[in-house]
This record gives sequence, C-alpha cells and structure tokens, in this order.
Amino acid sequence: MSDRRSSHFDDQGNARMVNVSAKPVTIREATASGAVVMNGSTAEMIRSGVASKGDVLGVARIAAIQATKVTSQLIPLCHAIPIESATIHFDWLPEQSSGSATLRCSVRVATSAKTGVEMEAMTAAAVACLTVYDMIKSVDRAVTIGPIKLIEKSGGKSGHFQRPPGR
Repeated sequence: MSDRRSSHFDDQGNARMVNVSAKPVTIREATASGAVVMNGSTAEMIRSGVASKGDVLGVARIAAIQATKVTSQLIPLCHAIPIESATIHFDWLPEQSSGSATLRCSVRVATSAKTGVEMEAMTAAAVACLTVYDMIKSVDRAVTIGPIKLIEKSGGKSGHFQRPPGR
C-alpha cells in the first residue's frame, strides 16, 4: 500500500486548500464523461426534438458550460481557475437489447493556470447528465446516470493521464 497522502490534508489531518502560489502556469486540459441510460422511446423523443421542455441537449450543453465556471463554489477545496475553453459533445451508444438507450456526454475543458481542470470537466459531465434527467423526468423516471469519470488530463507536474481501456 502506498504511503502517499492527499495534499488536501495537513500533517494533523485537517482539511486545507493546497498552496499553488509557487507552481508555474501551464496549459491544462481534461476530458471527462458521463452517461444517461433511458428508455428507447425517451431517447427518440430527445433525438426528434419534441420534448415538452424543449431542446434537451442544447440546455444540457449550456448547463455543462456553466458548471465549469462554478465548480470551486461546489467543491470545497477546489481552486477558482479561469476556464478558457469548454467543449461538450453528446453521442448515442448502440441501443441495448433491453430497449434502453445510452446517451454519453463528453466534456473537454482547458485553461492556462497553476492547477488542473479535472474537477471542472467531471462536474460539467455530471451537471449535463443531471440536466438531461431534469428535462425528461416527466416521461421517464427510471433514468440511470453514471459513471462520471476522468478520461484524460494533461499539463502540470503530474503530466499526462489517460484512462486505460475498459476502466
């Protein structure tokens, strides 16, 4: 087992915000994804644009972008950083034999800062998925959300990370 400690705790075990003042500004990018599993007829409603609340994916895209900007207000020890780019992409995975459909939301966030944007990307993916649920809950309450996961990150001292296939 590793002896590594989380940098969010001091020597006495108290929570703290990590001091990044001496770190260099570098280009930081992160990609995260989440999935929304729903009934096939609900997916068709979204695809055809006839949801009673309007453009489901358009609203979810704006919600994800907004989420990147307020992540530090939601995650207590997360630094407030400038978001310089947020790209949200939705794609439909092949339909399941059960008749369910899966919508994947991928979010790529970039900045030039002293700390990374992983939390912003994951928060945005989660908020996009939650927004889809909010837009369709009146017709499909059995929706499942998840997993929310970091796919890739680059920049900073820890360098590049890419999620291994199948994990």
